[in-house]
Amino acid sequence: MQFLGNSSDLPPLPAYQLKLQPDLIPPIPDKLLTLILPVVAYWALSMLFHWIDVCDYFSRYRLHTPAEVLKRNRVSRWEVIRDVIIQQVIQTAVGILLNMTEPDEFVGKEEYDIAVWAQRIRVAQKIVPSVLALASINAQGLSNNLGKAHPMLSGVVAGGSYPTLNRIVILSSGVEKTVPAFASWENWLAKAIYYIIFPLVQFAVAILFVDTWQYFLHRAMHMNKWLYTTFHSRHHRLYVPYAFGALYNHPVEGFLLDTLGASLAYKVAGMTTRQGLCFFTGSTIKTVDDHCGYALPWDPLQQLTSNNAGYHDIHHQSWGIKTNFSQPFFTFWDHFLGTVWTGGDVSARYERDALLAQKKFAAGSQKASVTNTSSADSRTQPLKPYESDLRNAKLLRSVPSSDVLPKAPEGKAKVQAAGSREQVLEDKQYGGASVLAEEAEEEREAQRAVRRSNRRRTASSLTQSDSLRGLRERVTAHGRRGGILGMEASH
Repeated sequence: MQFLGNSSDLPPLPAYQLKLQPDLIPPIPDKLLTLILPVVAYWALSMLFHWIDVCDYFSRYRLHTPAEVLKRNRVSRWEVIRDVIIQQVIQTAVGILLNMTEPDEFVGKEEYDIAVWAQRIRVAQKIVPSVLALASINAQGLSNNLGKAHPMLSGVVAGGSYPTLNRIVILSSGVEKTVPAFASWENWLAKAIYYIIFPLVQFAVAILFVDTWQYFLHRAMHMNKWLYTTFHSRHHRLYVPYAFGALYNHPVEGFLLDTLGASLAYKVAGMTTRQGLCFFTGSTIKTVDDHCGYALPWDPLQQLTSNNAGYHDIHHQSWGIKTNFSQPFFTFWDHFLGTVWTGGDVSARYERDALLAQKKFAAGSQKASVTNTSSADSRTQPLKPYESDLRNAKLLRSVPSSDVLPKAPEGKAKVQAAGSREQVLEDKQYGGASVLAEEAEEEREAQRAVRRSNRRRTASSLTQSDSLRGLRERVTAHGRRGGILGMEASH
């Protein structure tokens, strides 16, 4: 191998010859693959979860029952598929433009780049004697003492001096020359930086950028009434999210929130085409998983980060719509800015919704999955419906089975829930008022179920746990399991 000439005391850099990088999956160009693979991953993973739904596998880990999907959502599956395809067409078009700004990529320079990192490591060692001097340590004397037993450590202490490390190389001029060589640990560390550490830093920068971009833009969509009613309310017509509805958005929102954010993250992090392929596909898979409707204990994506299907599902409920804005990776912005849901365990709320949805389904309700609410309906709905729920909840204090009913949030959680429900009213076109009216009926149905259980308990002298057995068996039969969606109230 030829080496470039070097007048310094550093080991010389090797010469290199560039050649066009071969495609990962011939004959598909890598740039085309970055457009295709995220779309394929989206539908492949979505159909996997859909198959799990249809076959009723893992029902104990469902966040919602099948009846809830049919009865609570305000948009049909075909409308969801249509809008997702529209967003993916826009995503592909932007990807084509993004690829046009990217130069062709070459290989053959890897050894050179690793040597550059090794030189930087050698230069960084020059500061070691000065640091030791601050502690009144004689670096040269310490280096001499370590010389025979620990020659590599001796070289580090001496400021990167390795007089015995030399090699004969052929320079680019064709002349043989004895030059300094890198220590084995320097080569190892340089390769680790080049192949592992630096790419991980790039991914971390991209993830931080996307999380920040999506948090503040997503939160703005909820804080500004015009942005919410014009764009973001469409996504929230899915009160019961499912996998292939992950990218169900208004086209403008889909472009700004997802496509543009990911594209800018890719550019800011300085990723290669193949890194972008992994980043775009990984982000897509994470987004689908966050909307899958299952809290799977063995799903690595749900265990590695606190931002998972259970966390994001709270954001889709009428009482949590103004909380848990973070997506798609981590939740640090929610915790740092105080927008995480603070109402504690939400299992009882999910049980209530499941019970009424199943009752409607079993009774053969003919109500369409898309409900259009008139302005008259909206006028009759109280401006602060959650206050009525709080009053009703007070009537249940004498009922010993209160753990079955959603507890009235207190403090900050009360404000979060009230603000969330007021925002639901803003989507008048697709049943904002009727959603809250149905939830009020769900609350009354749950109260009646608890009171019936209480009367049976009194008549038969059963214990409190026995009086709830029938209701809980109904809940369990539809895939509910207490605590799956628990959120610590201390957040």
